[in-house]
Amino acid sequence: MIRLRIQVADWPRRSVVLTGTPLSDCSNCEGLGGIEHDYGDYETGEYAGTDWEPCPCWNESRRWTLLPLPRRPRWLRRRDHGRDPWGPGGDSDEPPF
Repeated sequence: MIRLRIQVADWPRRSVVLTGTPLSDCSNCEGLGGIEHDYGDYETGEYAGTDWEPCPCWNESRRWTLLPLPRRPRWLRRRDHGRDPWGPGGDSDEPPF
């Protein structure tokens, strides 16, 4: 049985999508949707990363777009050019009055 949820996707365009979730009672992945495998470097034996093996109980690429979200107008987009609202030196130590 497929359990569906609504979520916001950012790629290829920001939209509201309907997607499936992993089975919560799956004995392979225990409801996570996949199994992580840590691996190490052959020479040193140190941790080198983690592989993700998807579980057959869930297909993370199965999703349906419900509603594409509009883009913000250029003039409404956040403009943060590294300017601090309290001045160039950060917080001021002068009283506000």
